[in-house]
Order: sequence, then structure tokens, then C-alpha cells
Amino acid sequence: MQARSPQAKEKLLTSALSVIRTKGYSGTTVDELCAAAGVTKGAFFHHFKSKEALGIAAADYWSEFTGALFASAPYHDHADPLDRVLAYIDFRRLLLSGELPDYTCLVGTMVQETYLTAPAIRDACHASIEGHAHTLAPDIQAAMDARGMDDAGWTAESLALHTQVVLQGAFILAKAEDSVSVAIDSVDHLKRYVTLLFNQPVEKAA
Repeated sequence: MQARSPQAKEKLLTSALSVIRTKGYSGTTVDELCAAAGVTKGAFFHHFKSKEALGIAAADYWSEFTGALFASAPYHDHADPLDRVLAYIDFRRLLLSGELPDYTCLVGTMVQETYLTAPAIRDACHASIEGHAHTLAPDIQAAMDARGMDDAGWTAESLALHTQVVLQGAFILAKAEDSVSVAIDSVDHLKRYVTLLFNQPVEKAA
């Protein structure tokens, strides 16, 4: 019964978010995932044909989990689109609490290890990161439109992706230094950059 229980799959995916962020994808074994989830190895292979299949599913599960978190976050309540963008960055800063595995990114962790060895996981991680960036682009575009920045020399999509570049880099530095403070500094710099970007005079193309 356990092997066929949908609860076993949910437990494995939930455990993957924690264990992989703690130990990395390569350092995580199927046995460890099963132990953390409290399910049998038979249950694992009933739901996932391989560890790689679990990794792909975990990336999608992470997107669903974080998507719900950000969809209900308070930064959406601001009337001005630029205020929403800046409040999004503030919200990301607020999430930098607890132990390092609690605030780092599952897909960012996995893609660093698997970009050459497991292209399917790489693609799932890319879809997750890019998909989240796309949720920011409409507010960035609205802020640009409100300020007449139609010829800014950059796009809403490129700035949205840049926010994710900074955040993922902040997570890497936090791991390297074993300290959240460097990540907080990076997010603070990101907010300063976006604030300055929208307060600079727009240079019209010749």
C-alpha cells in the first residue's frame, strides 16, 4: 500500500527540497531521501524511475511551492508598479533567515551540479528560474511605461532575469562564506541599483 500511496510521493518531494539544499544533488542518495521521507525504497522507485527523475520532479515541485508563496506575498498590494518591484526585493531579503539550507534555492543548487551531466534536470531548473523571473517582468514593464522609459536600452525581461542572477549569486556567496550577511548585502545593492536605474534620465537613442 505504501508504494502506491500518493502521500509517499509528496513526502519524497518535500524531503528532496530540504535534503538536496543541505547536501547538494550529487551528495544526496536515494536511501537518504527515503529515510528523510519515512518511506521504503520500493515506494521511491514506484514513483520515480531514477534519482534523476526525482530531481526533475523536485524542480517542478519547487516551482509550485515558491510560486504559491510569491503569489500571496504582500508586495503585490502596492499601487505603483515600481513600489511592487522594490517591495519584491524587500520580500526576498526577508526570506534570508534561518539556516543556510532554509533560504537557498533548490534549482540553483541543482543546476550548478547537473548542467552538463543531467541536461533534463538542467532544463527543469532553467524553466523554474526563468519562469519566476517572468512573473516580475509585467511590473517592471508597467514601471517603465509609467515613467516614459520606452527607449531605456534594456527590457523588463532582462532586468527581471538580472534580479535572479543577483539572488543566485548571493546564495553562492552565502555558501562560500557560510554567512547570510553577504547575501543580505547583495540584495541591498540590488535594491539600490533598481532604484537608481529608475531615477536616471533616459538617454534617447540617436
